[in-house]
Amino acid sequence: MIRLIEENLVRQNKAMLLMLLLLEEEFSRLTQLKPQSVSQVELSIQELMRQIVAERSSLRRMVIALEPSAKRVRDLFPGLEREQADSLRELLGRLDAAEQKCGVQAAKNQQMAMALFDQSKGLLNFMHNQIKPKSTTAYGRSGRFAKGINDARLLSGRL
Repeated sequence: MIRLIEENLVRQNKAMLLMLLLLEEEFSRLTQLKPQSVSQVELSIQELMRQIVAERSSLRRMVIALEPSAKRVRDLFPGLEREQADSLRELLGRLDAAEQKCGVQAAKNQQMAMALFDQSKGLLNFMHNQIKPKSTTAYGRSGRFAKGINDARLLSGRL
């Protein structure tokens, strides 16, 4: 059973390294302004995350089957031989480091995506403001120029 847990952790480590590569690829495509290819990479990331969740659920079931009172792999260390515990500790350390790197890269990607969104939104607002009429009385309800009231009449002395 310990061998199965080690194999699961190895698969999770490889998946996290792949996740890091995909996140870096997504960032490079964001900087190249290729939205279609970003969405393709994003779909791959989502599928990989689904697979990682399945691996974690499987690992949790194995840990509980080995030791019903254990909730995490670290809870198994006291009952294991030293080499097995060291091997699991090393795998967990590598997994944690990979997760931290993925978290940092995901935060960078999110900031870049939000910056591009804000830039696009600002540009669209600017273009909309350039197109719409400056005066609100320029057009009537029928879509034709409205005949405005001549303000000079008030100054002509009529009451």
